[in-house]
Amino acid sequence: MHYNNLFLSTLFFFFFKQKTAYEMLRSLVGSEMCIRDSLDQRNPAGRSTTVDFLLNHPLLVALFAVYLVHFRVDRIIANIFSGCLGRCALRLGILEEEMDDTPARPHPACPSSAEFSSETIIERAKYIPVRLFHDERKYLRLIRSTLKVSSYTDKVDAVFANQSKHVKTKVTEIMAALSSLAIATNYQIGQQIIEDGSFGKHCKYFAAVLEVGRRYKIMNPEKMRDGYGKLIYILQDIAAPEVQEMLECECLRPIKSVYDTLVEAGADRMLADPEIAVATGEIVSGRKHRFQIDKEIKHKEAAVERLSKRYRSRSIDQEELRQCLYSIGDNNAYLAQFRTPVDKMMALLVQHFDPEQPEPGYELSIQQGAGGSRLSHQHTDQFNYVLQSLMLWREVMHDMFRMWYLAEADLLDPANPYSLENTGQGLQRMQQCPRTRQAVEDILAMVKDKCEWVGDQTVHLGDTNVPNALIFIDKYNQVPRILNPIIVTLEAIDTSLVKDPDILAYIQESFNGPDQLKKMILCDFFRLGFDGSGADNFFEAGSCIDGRLTSAWNWCSQLDQKPFYPIFKLAGFTGFDGDFQD
Repeated sequence: MHYNNLFLSTLFFFFFKQKTAYEMLRSLVGSEMCIRDSLDQRNPAGRSTTVDFLLNHPLLVALFAVYLVHFRVDRIIANIFSGCLGRCALRLGILEEEMDDTPARPHPACPSSAEFSSETIIERAKYIPVRLFHDERKYLRLIRSTLKVSSYTDKVDAVFANQSKHVKTKVTEIMAALSSLAIATNYQIGQQIIEDGSFGKHCKYFAAVLEVGRRYKIMNPEKMRDGYGKLIYILQDIAAPEVQEMLECECLRPIKSVYDTLVEAGADRMLADPEIAVATGEIVSGRKHRFQIDKEIKHKEAAVERLSKRYRSRSIDQEELRQCLYSIGDNNAYLAQFRTPVDKMMALLVQHFDPEQPEPGYELSIQQGAGGSRLSHQHTDQFNYVLQSLMLWREVMHDMFRMWYLAEADLLDPANPYSLENTGQGLQRMQQCPRTRQAVEDILAMVKDKCEWVGDQTVHLGDTNVPNALIFIDKYNQVPRILNPIIVTLEAIDTSLVKDPDILAYIQESFNGPDQLKKMILCDFFRLGFDGSGADNFFEAGSCIDGRLTSAWNWCSQLDQKPFYPIFKLAGFTGFDGDFQD
């Protein structure tokens, strides 16, 4: 320990020995002492004295680097030092190859400039929920806990001897759920509700609390995978006229969106501000160095601060404006996470397969009846069929927040009742989805304009395949779960797996090398993952819009039978579906 302190003392002396009282300003502390966003006005070359010192003392720099790695000094200090080294490397020309002035190719997951136009942002903001505030998170915890222990759908979605008993069961279970929420928040109100059943007096409270859960789910599709269905079905039953007659409690209110919040406060001009692109854009690391990413983060946060100060008023404070900006940023992050796998898979299809001249051994053609296939396509048709399916999935992912709003509008419309039907997978709530169906058909028409359509155009909604809009949303949220493990495995083949000599020898012996292995995996997925299989009959699978996802899931279920399954396991594959726990 004594030697450590001595080393730091010596290092501190040499590091600051040339500093004067004028240079040691309080404004130059922390990272600003080493990394400045602007050039030093006192230095004609724009070089700070710190950078000069580091360039002139390479041995001390090396010693300090060893000390940081060995003793794991605080992360902030390490980031400061890495920023200094990065600037030094730029000055010395070490990073010239990677850090040239040539405009970088946009990351496929990043929203394009067209998506940052004022008209596009305003339209998207209408369907972007506002992030939860701190005081709303206590309600979220209550909702999640209540839904976790609830067995509402098990008791309600069952066969009853008569309708009156069914309605009574609904009302009893709804009262139990709402009462538990009230007691957990305010014991006196909860006790009053239990004594006199006065749910109607607290409609606004219940509507506000349940809206928090819906808003959280849209912003976090991976969460509440089981609880959200219960929540929607409870709201669906509360809105039913026969239940309203007994409860006299309307618990439904619109999702709090960014657009509605800003319009209500008269701050919607912020959506057209040019700086909003910087304040809400997704920062993608790519080949960037740490100090560059830190700089982009600083610029982004500075833009958020400027915008929130510029448009604050008596109607909306700075913190609420920040939340609106962060919410738009969350939407951009969602697009990056959910669209990127589809973009990468389309790129792999185009890169490894020629639509006109198939490579021997890697032809995409399929024949009905062979290997469980329900379709017959020549190589070119199958190429186009896979490409248009991926394009359709991408557009649905891009428009998912709007689709979610429309789905809830269909599900919670009192004028659009459901019926319990046995779909072959148990009793399901079958309900027509006019708004969601129209949105899907609009996306389908847009994709058809971009390519020559192959296969069926049937959209299954409100039938035994997709009983309601909630099932539709859940099915398309699985697209990244299907594609991500495949992409991760393909990337691991080129990186971590080939670095291990034993694994590389296994790949060479069993698959004739990494390139052939990747083509084998892709060819198998593009053929058998899009062959119309996975259902009991052609109508439920085939080449219809829903059947394309069904056959992809069927391929996933058979992965353990593939010859390349050990490669997936070596790449860290654990499963496609993930965890249902919150």
